[in-house]
Amino acid sequence: MATGGERSGCLIGFATQCSINPPRYWACISKANHTWKVAVRAETMVVHVLGPDDRGLAELFGEKTGDDIDKFSGVPWEPGPDGVTPLLSGCTRWFAGRVLQQVDSGDHTSFLIESFAASSGTEEGQFGFQQARDLKPGHAP
Repeated sequence: MATGGERSGCLIGFATQCSINPPRYWACISKANHTWKVAVRAETMVVHVLGPDDRGLAELFGEKTGDDIDKFSGVPWEPGPDGVTPLLSGCTRWFAGRVLQQVDSGDHTSFLIESFAASSGTEEGQFGFQQARDLKPGHAP
């Protein structure tokens, strides 16, 4: 996501579709995460669905922190459908949405996103929890 000239991204651990019509999704971001500081000010977000071969992206966005590096400087990206939010060029499955609501969910904030653009890509499978279990967060929990 991006807002106020600052862009950020993270590997989210808690997410779910919550409505079919209109298409809505909950994405939860840790309050300890650098991305949270940008997310609470963002009007739109792009959620990428990583494929089983995207471990490098999972490590970058899950183990590094935007407090120390610009994660987007090492990967190809382009402006997303809102013209601002970064869209990872190598990740063909994603959706972009407007942030409708934020809910305090304990150590995370849940963002209700209404999708306005998406790509289903051609990849099969998903980089899931079992592949991510050994990743060490880039921030203190």
